[in-house]
Amino acid sequence: MSVRTVQPGLSFEYIMWVFTRISGMSLILLSTVGIISAFALGARTQVDLPTLMRWTFFPNPNHVINSNIPDVTLGWANAFWQVMQILIVFFGVTHAFNGLRVVIEDFVGQSIAKPFIRGLIFLLWIFVLLIAIYVVLFS
Repeated sequence: MSVRTVQPGLSFEYIMWVFTRISGMSLILLSTVGIISAFALGARTQVDLPTLMRWTFFPNPNHVINSNIPDVTLGWANAFWQVMQILIVFFGVTHAFNGLRVVIEDFVGQSIAKPFIRGLIFLLWIFVLLIAIYVVLFS
C-alpha cells in the first residue's frame, strides 16, 4: 500500500489548470463584448451572421471592406479592437496549446520524450502568437 502525499504550493500543472479556467471565461467575456460592440456599431442591420462571427472573434477591418458599411476603417481600426484581437488570440492559442500539451503528455507518460515535446509545443505556441500578433498589428 502506497500513501500519496500532496505537495503544497504552486506547481506548473496547478497554474496551467487555473489559467485554463480563466482563459475560458475570458474568451466568453471577450466574445460577448465583441458581439455587443458589433451590434452597437450597426452590425445588426448591415452585416450577415458569418461576418458578425468573424468580427466577434477576429475584428479586422479587412473582413468587411467589400460590404456596404460606410467608412469601416474609421469605426473598427483602432487600438481598442487591436487589443481585443490580441487578447482573444492570446487566450485562445494558449488555452488550445495547453490542452494539446495535456493530451500529448497523457499518451507519452513519464518518458525521455516529455521535455522535448514540451519544448516543441512551447516553440509552436510562440510562433503562432507572433504570427497572429503580426497579422493583428500590420494587416
